[in-house]
Amino acid sequence: QSIPFFIAFIGLEFAVSWIQRRKLSGRVNDGISCLSLGILSRLPDVLFRSIDLISYIYVWNNYRLFELPWDSPWTWYLTFLGVDLAYYCFHRMGHEVNILWAAHQVHHSSEDYNLFTALRQSVLQKYTSWIFNLPMALFIPPSVFAVHLQFNLLYQFWIHTEVNQVFKPYLNSRNPYCIDKNYGGTLIIWDRIFGTFEAEDAKVVYGLTHPVNSFDPIMLQLRPLAHIWNTFWATPGFCNKLSVIFKGPGWGPGKPRLGLPEDIPVITGKEVPFNPSVPAYLNCYAVVHFAVIVDLYTELLGTVTTLSPGTVLLRIGFIILSLTSFGLLMENRQDTKHAFSGILEIIRCLVFVGVYKLGYLRSQFSSLGYAYEV
Repeated sequence: QSIPFFIAFIGLEFAVSWIQRRKLSGRVNDGISCLSLGILSRLPDVLFRSIDLISYIYVWNNYRLFELPWDSPWTWYLTFLGVDLAYYCFHRMGHEVNILWAAHQVHHSSEDYNLFTALRQSVLQKYTSWIFNLPMALFIPPSVFAVHLQFNLLYQFWIHTEVNQVFKPYLNSRNPYCIDKNYGGTLIIWDRIFGTFEAEDAKVVYGLTHPVNSFDPIMLQLRPLAHIWNTFWATPGFCNKLSVIFKGPGWGPGKPRLGLPEDIPVITGKEVPFNPSVPAYLNCYAVVHFAVIVDLYTELLGTVTTLSPGTVLLRIGFIILSLTSFGLLMENRQDTKHAFSGILEIIRCLVFVGVYKLGYLRSQFSSLGYAYEV
C-alpha cells in the first residue's frame, strides 16, 4: 500500500529539485538499481512471514515479564524510544561488524542521495536486525511494536534527499570524518549520548569508500560476502579468521577493531560517480520494461495467497532475471559482459512472452496484456 506514496514523493522530489537547481535529483541507471534492490529485498517476504514479527510474537507469548497496556500513551512513547534505540544499536553494529556490514553496505553503495536511495535495501539484513528488537517483547504488545516499526522505517524514507534542507544528508557519505557516525533513525540523541554524532562541516561525497561500480543487483548483494570468504581463508590464524568476520570491515592483523583512519581513501572533491554512457533509447527501454516488472511485482503481492507455490516461485524467478538483466544493460560495458547482457535480455523477453501467454504472469491491468506482449 505504500508503493503509490513512494512514487508520489519521488515525483515531488524531482519537481522540487528541478525548481531549486534546474537539475533532476536522480539518474535512470542508479534509480533502477535502487528500486531493483528494494524489490529484491522484499521478495523473501512473499515466501515467508516477517521474521521481525514472528520472533517478537514468540518471545511475547512465551517469555514476557509483564504487559503494558496497548492503549496507554506512555506505552506508545516508550515504544517509540525503544524502536529507535534498537535501530541505532542495529545500525551501529551494521557498520562495525564485518559480516553485518556485508549486508548493510548495499544501502550505502549508491553514489547519489535521493529518495531512490531510501529504497535501496539488503536481502540479508532483516535476518539479523530482528535480534535487537527482542528486549521490547518482554513487556510491549506486538501490535504497538509493529506499528512503530513501520513508523520508524517510513520516517527514514523522506529524509533521504538533498532537497530537504532541514535534515542534513550525510548518512551515505564516504568522507572520512563521517565514517562510523550518525546512526540514529529518527532521533539524534542516541548519537550524542554514545559519542557517534558528527555535524556536517564539508561537502560530502556519497557511496562506499571503495565504489562497487555496478548496477547488477545480485552482484551488489553477494560480492561483499565473497570478499569476506576470500579474506577469511587468506588470513592466517584462527583468531584472526574470526576477527575477519566479527571486527570492523577496515580491520586487518595488527590494526584496531575498526581499522585505521589513514586507510580510508582521501576525498578530493573530484570523484566522479559510476555513470556509463547509455543511448537515450536504451534508457527509455529500461524504464518502460522496469515499469512492467513493478506492475507484475505489485500484482504478485496482492494475489500471492491465491497462487500455487510453483507459480509464485516462477514469478519470483522471472522478476530476479529481469532485475539482473536491467542492471547489466545499464552498465553498457564494451566487453564480453556487454554481449552477454544483450543475449540475456533477448532470453528474458522470450521467457516473458511464453509464461505470459500460458497464464503464469498477470498484470493488474488486463487491458495492457496485448501491449505487454508487443
